[in-house]
Amino acid sequence: MKEDYAKIPEEIKKLVKESTEGNTIDKSLYSKYKVNRGLRDENGVGVLTGLTEISEVCAKDENGEPIDGQLFFRGYNVRDLTRGLISDKRFGFEETTYLLLFGELPNREDLKTFQALLARFRKLPNSFVRDIIMKAPSADMMNSMARSVLTLYSYDTNADDTSLDNVMRQCLQLIALFPQLALYSYQAYDYYLKDNNAFFINHPKAELSTAENILYMLRKDGAYSDLEARILDLALLIHAEHGGGNNSSFTTHVVTSSGTDTYSAIAAALGSLKGPKHGGANIRVCHMFEDIKENVKHWDDDDELRAYLTKILNKDAFDHSGLIYGIGHAIYSKSDPRAGIFKTFVERLAAEKGTSEEYELYASVERLAPEVIAQKRNMYKGVSANVDFYSGFVYQMLGIPEELFTPLFAISRISGWSAHRMEELINGNKIIRPAYKAVLPRRAYIPMDER
Repeated sequence: MKEDYAKIPEEIKKLVKESTEGNTIDKSLYSKYKVNRGLRDENGVGVLTGLTEISEVCAKDENGEPIDGQLFFRGYNVRDLTRGLISDKRFGFEETTYLLLFGELPNREDLKTFQALLARFRKLPNSFVRDIIMKAPSADMMNSMARSVLTLYSYDTNADDTSLDNVMRQCLQLIALFPQLALYSYQAYDYYLKDNNAFFINHPKAELSTAENILYMLRKDGAYSDLEARILDLALLIHAEHGGGNNSSFTTHVVTSSGTDTYSAIAAALGSLKGPKHGGANIRVCHMFEDIKENVKHWDDDDELRAYLTKILNKDAFDHSGLIYGIGHAIYSKSDPRAGIFKTFVERLAAEKGTSEEYELYASVERLAPEVIAQKRNMYKGVSANVDFYSGFVYQMLGIPEELFTPLFAISRISGWSAHRMEELINGNKIIRPAYKAVLPRRAYIPMDER
């Protein structure tokens, strides 16, 4: 029988009140001591904390003026990496993973060998699904994945070996296993916690790509269209990496710098990505659009749509947060290149799925939201749709349950995390420890009887 941990005792509420009063820092002190909150300056520029060769996020020119966003993997523009994938009938995620890990694009023979290696690693330990995943299903797949990753430590006879050869082996195994950890966790949740009697397990096939295997394992009949698989592959590719400063990749660097094992480092990154300010944003976008569809009668009426977006911004509609989800990014201002790449193929998928009307609604909100925000907010930079704006819509069209939206992000981003872990091990020789300034005055100790 589960304990009712959700019921909070009154004693805890009193203690939290005291804790809040004792931990609230005067906001003016951040300016006084020139502390960049969130490691970003007053213009939103990230504080330089490291060097990387893995990727580059570019949103300004040499003069500091905003430009259309660009993203580079190992010096290659992501637009160039994605160009021709659909028309060439080629899957790009494995190729991109190779590039991120090893620094160069693979030739056909290199790629074939790498794909075979990943296929060989797509095998969980005996009884792992039954004993670890199915016996303690979780309503949150990210927690289930993190638990599984930490448990895999116990199955690894060289778990604490941080030599480069061993860490690369561990990273490749996790890259190969992440789809199973996510999909099987969902199947256990769907069966045990949602009382769905259609329990099934489809084991991955060696001849299929990562994207194909995800759709194959997700669907009972294992069927999927070529366009579905290729657009999911594109989604995995553009989510695979986004600079060393993003929260989960920075977490990977920080935890790796302590000298800990691969499983602990990747579990920490999963915990970071789970946060709604990082990997969970696309779910909020989908919920927002459900709200818009319920409250805006004429989706093609710009004035009606603009008025409702204004209500959302004014905290009078949806979740009253004042946020138009999927619009705006910490770095990009004029455009997020990932959203631009995605949008080209989203329209095609919407046509195949008969959801073109919904796609037009998304396109209208993408066009109108920056205008509404600019009229209401004082901004130091412009705003545009980010990658989360369309990704949830794509996953919905693919029949992927929202419980798997963030795990899909993890399935992709494990490639970038692995590259950053290797980079930190190769180049870092100090534990990452930034400074925090103590601002509470020193006090004389008070004996117990005098308190």
